[in-house]
Formats: sequence, structure tokens, C-alpha cells
Amino acid sequence: MGSALNRPGSYGRLSFWHESAGDDWTPRPALPGDREVDVAIVGAGYTGLWTAYYLAEADPSLSIAVLESEVCGFGASGRNGGWCSALFPAELPALAALAGTEAGGRESALAQHAAMRATVDEVTRVAAAEGIDAHVAKGGTIRLARGPAQLARARAEVDEARHWGRDPDDLELLDAARTGEIVRAQGVSGATYTPDCAAIHPARLVRGLALAVERREVVIHERTRVTHISPREVRTDQGTVRAETVVRATEAFTSQLPGHRRTSIPVYSLVIATEPLPPSTWDEIGLARRETFSDFRHLIVYGQRTADDRIVFGGRGAPYHAGSRVDPSFDRDESVFARILAGLVDLFPVLRGVRVTHAWGGPLGVPRDWCASVGLDPSTGLAWAGGYVGDGVATTNLAGRTLRDLVLRQDTDLTGLPWVNHRSPSWEPEPLRWLGVNAARIAFSAADREEALTRRPSLLARAVAPLVS
Repeated sequence: MGSALNRPGSYGRLSFWHESAGDDWTPRPALPGDREVDVAIVGAGYTGLWTAYYLAEADPSLSIAVLESEVCGFGASGRNGGWCSALFPAELPALAALAGTEAGGRESALAQHAAMRATVDEVTRVAAAEGIDAHVAKGGTIRLARGPAQLARARAEVDEARHWGRDPDDLELLDAARTGEIVRAQGVSGATYTPDCAAIHPARLVRGLALAVERREVVIHERTRVTHISPREVRTDQGTVRAETVVRATEAFTSQLPGHRRTSIPVYSLVIATEPLPPSTWDEIGLARRETFSDFRHLIVYGQRTADDRIVFGGRGAPYHAGSRVDPSFDRDESVFARILAGLVDLFPVLRGVRVTHAWGGPLGVPRDWCASVGLDPSTGLAWAGGYVGDGVATTNLAGRTLRDLVLRQDTDLTGLPWVNHRSPSWEPEPLRWLGVNAARIAFSAADREEALTRRPSLLARAVAPLVS
């Protein structure tokens, strides 16, 4: 999907990742008119391309068409923070609840977590096998605890992991000294560390994946705006595609489709990239294995050390726009960029005065219960995947493999995972969702300031939590 507002020559300027993808971003030909295929996939981001990749690999006889209103990797797949991680937006208790029974739910939730861990390695395997130079470095993720309130949340997260029986090496608690061996940030009293994350160049991955599916005779139609999805039919501004199976892989742009205004909401995440940093600066910061990093504040931030020694650092904080509007003008918010840079310098004072060379943003898809899902309705042939809440780089790969099995009517371990055929409730009508989402955003920002002053867990954050669960 997308807005179809970008001129063909402008795609390389969307983000640092787009500019450095090693691609001229020339659009592929649009749909030439009406056609029939076995599988029509709407959206040429990670979800759509992974689905096409695994379907074509499993059954080369299938005719598969991917429809994209802009170009492959235009959306979040090409401009995210570059974390390929085992993070899933719903916690284990929420996943367990989807299974219905306590015993079955526990086993099912842990199976989902194990599948996510394995998916990180599957993404890197395919990248290597297909010759995709996505600048992969599996250094894991370190999440910093800055102050007593954040340290309490770090301990609680590790205790919860032990309660669920997760492997000790899956998530461990680090003291300040061990944290400093990995990264040296200001005001850190500890951290958690998981090995299940690889830093990647997201645009290189998505563009390479597009070429890999084309080598398998999948046809990608870019600059083709989908106007309506219905059972076994996709209408576009270039013609109609009929297919036995139609896959909706539109993520943040789902709300722009007729009938899906409240299926998920587009929430903007903004990112900056610094100039390449000299070795002396990296000696002070660390991240020698290109570990991705974050902390335990309420308003999410995320960062990585790039292959060319920049820091890419982003976070939430941009407003949700009423009516689930998506517009290129929302990709930039100078006040949010300034806060992101201030947060980065607060973590690493050595970066004071650093030059920011790129600043960008884009929407991500958020379902009402914060639980991603994948599924297929055999009676209509309509399939879907999405709602990743920003944790989509690896989750999309798991979605693609799961959709492969669902489309081919195969009963596998993947099709038995708890997120399969889950239906999130609809978002509230406007203006309630505008009020609720933006109130939560403002409250979580205030909660972080409250904890910095009181050094105790925020009462405000506890009060607002039900709004976003």
C-alpha cells in the first residue's frame, strides 16, 4: 500500500537506509491490466515478500503477483531501526490466554517464543543464501536500566522469564560492571541482555528479498495502488487481479483500505542517524559487536551501531493523527527529532555536538490488543498478517512461513502457534481513539520525567497502562 504521493526519483531520499541501499529505486512496471493468478499479495514490504518467497520456494508452479502502490520497501520495511529480534509485541501471558487452557496456553506461548528465537537465524540464513548484503551482525540486544525504577522493571522482566521457564541464556540480568563491558552509557545501574537480535540494514534486506522472489518467477507490480480487497479479487487503479488466495500484507497502511479504518492504527516512529563516528568515540561507547540497545523508559527508544560506524537512534513520541491519517508530511517532526537527539546525548555525553546527517520517520501498524496476528479464512480465500507494533523485521518472516503453510493447507507446528487466526478487537471510533492514544503518549513521557525526579516507579504509568492493553 502507500499514498502514491512520491515521485519515482525521490525514494532514495526517504531515509538513511534508502539512500545507502545500493539501489537506484527505479520502480518496476505497474500492473498492465486485469489478470488472474493463484495468489495475489497486497503490499511489497517484508510480509508480502517473505510470503511470496516461501510460497514460490515450496511450490514453483504457483503463479504469484505482488501489488505495491509505491516500491518494495517504501514503508516500515525500508526505514525501521534495523533490529531483527525475537521480540513479539504480545507478552507470554497474553499469548497463553489465546490458547484457552492454562496448561496448553503455557506450552503454546513458549512455542511462539521459541519460533521467534529461531526466526532471527532464519532471516540471516536466507540473506546469506540469497547473497543479500544486509550488513548483518548478531550481537544481541542490551536494554539499559537507568535508575532504581528502571532497574526494578529489569529485574521483574528477568524474574518473569524464569517463571515461564525460559532458558537462562535467553535473557539475563547484568550488573553495572558487566553492562559497562558491552556499552558505557551515563547513569546506568544494570541491564538485561539477550543474544536473540541481529543489527541489519533494513532497506538492503527488503530490496535483496525483492530480487530473490523475482528469481523465483514471482511478478511484482509497483506503482499500483490497491483500492479494494474482497474474496478472491483485488481492485487497483491499474486493473483487477483475481486469485484463489488474496493476502493482505499492508501493515501501517491497512487503515487506508475500505472497511479497515479501525483494524489497526498507524502510529509514527521517528529516527535519526549520526555522522560516522571515529574509533576514539567508539572506544568510549562500546557496542563492539554492534549490539542493538534500548533502555527501560516507558516511551520506547531503540538504537544500533551501523556497519559504517554511525548510530541510528529512534523512538516513539510523534502524535497519532485523527482518523488514522497517513501522509508524507508526518514523516518529519523537528521537535521530536530534537528530543530524540537529546535522549541520545543524555545516554552518551561524548556525542554532544555530533552531526545528525539523516532524520526520517514513518508509520507502523498497531492493533487494539497489541497482538500481531496471521491467518487465512478458507471460505473466502482472504489471508492476512500484521500488527507488529514495530517488532516486525523477524516477525514478518515467521508470518511468511506461516502463510505458506496456511495457503498450501498444511498442518504444521507453525500453523498451531497461538497468533494464528487471532482476531484483534477493533479500535474505538473517533475521537475516542485520538484522545486515548495521544493521552497515553503524553502520559508515558511524563512518567519518564516523574521517575527521573522521584527515582520510584511511576504511578502515572500504572494508571495509563490499561489504555494501551
